[in-house]
Amino acid sequence: MLGAGAAASLAFGGQTLAQQAEWNDRFDASAGAVATRTSGSRTPLFSETTLQSTEQAIEAYNSLVTRGGWSQVPTGPRLKLGSSGERVVALRQRLMATGDLDPNLPVSTTFDSYVEGGVRRFQARHGLIPVGVVGDDTMSSLNIPAETRLRQLQTNLVRLRTMTTGNLGERYVMANIPAAEVEAVEGNTVAARYTAVVGKVDRMSPDVTAKILQVNLNPFWTVPASIVKKDLIPQMQKDPQYLTKKNIKIIDRSGVEIAPEQVNWQTDEATAYMYKQDPGEDNSMGSVRINMQNKDGVYMHDTPSKNLFGENARFHSSGCMRIQNVKELCTWLLKNQPNWDRRSLDAAIKTGNRVDIQVTPNVPVYWRYISGWGAADGTVQFREDIYGRDGTGELAMAGAAAAGQ
Repeated sequence: MLGAGAAASLAFGGQTLAQQAEWNDRFDASAGAVATRTSGSRTPLFSETTLQSTEQAIEAYNSLVTRGGWSQVPTGPRLKLGSSGERVVALRQRLMATGDLDPNLPVSTTFDSYVEGGVRRFQARHGLIPVGVVGDDTMSSLNIPAETRLRQLQTNLVRLRTMTTGNLGERYVMANIPAAEVEAVEGNTVAARYTAVVGKVDRMSPDVTAKILQVNLNPFWTVPASIVKKDLIPQMQKDPQYLTKKNIKIIDRSGVEIAPEQVNWQTDEATAYMYKQDPGEDNSMGSVRINMQNKDGVYMHDTPSKNLFGENARFHSSGCMRIQNVKELCTWLLKNQPNWDRRSLDAAIKTGNRVDIQVTPNVPVYWRYISGWGAADGTVQFREDIYGRDGTGELAMAGAAAAGQ
């Protein structure tokens, strides 16, 4: 176990972790406060600053591991303001170990406002909604061993080095899959960040290097074959009106629309057709699709399911990426296109007509898997290894547990 004195000496970036924290910080405790999980720094994830900060974080966590790491917080009912007992003592010690709580505070069995602030800081560093209450998601993250976190940083340092050695472009879009977050970068400065929803564990969003070619307004959606088999056919077996409710048309190989009752949904016949969803409120891509050329056929888009952006584990898609405030991202992508600003985008969408806008010059886009890094503000950031790519079993299990909440 790492004592308070050891935690206070855990150096990172010329300061102690305890000194970095603003102990009197007060986060927005709203359950929908997604933005509080997103850094306000203008430093891109793929930068020399992030690389150096991650190297410093590795040194700090290596020192922490050498001193014994941290003990687990016993599981049980939620811990919140007013809770008391030995579990709160263990929680305090755990937060002190990583500088989320001032190690100079007196020993106490009470979950007070200082502990609440420390929990919120911890949650923000781990991509969780910072509500200041320790539930299942937060407990899973608290109890991942220090050794595992160190290996996670070491693994991701290699990925970061790969992405900081070349020229990514004057303007580019970066999507960090485990963080479910997107950066729009210009002149090596983050112009904006966006919350995203990425692929499910069984339909992973792939690593992608591509260029954004078009912004499609009021797009049609052609249902991918994988979704036809896994989702659409089972839905039709349960509810014969499903396609009608979702405004999805069935097109045969000659291009003729056929009625749902003409298809035998209990056989493979249903896989022989194309399924096309009209533009509208129920369209799975929402009102906007960002088209990019890539071998996996994935893209970024709007969504009618806006509530998903407020969840801790935002892994709900079939591989493509849903973007919160996607119209703002489109406005940024089209800033060099004459006659296209936010007002004209909204007006075009309101007509309901399909419009394809060329992005000239094309904007590079990178989807990558970065689950641990040192941030420019001195914090050490972790996200769950939801796809199990870091090779650490504890992370994969914790990520699966979080996705099941």
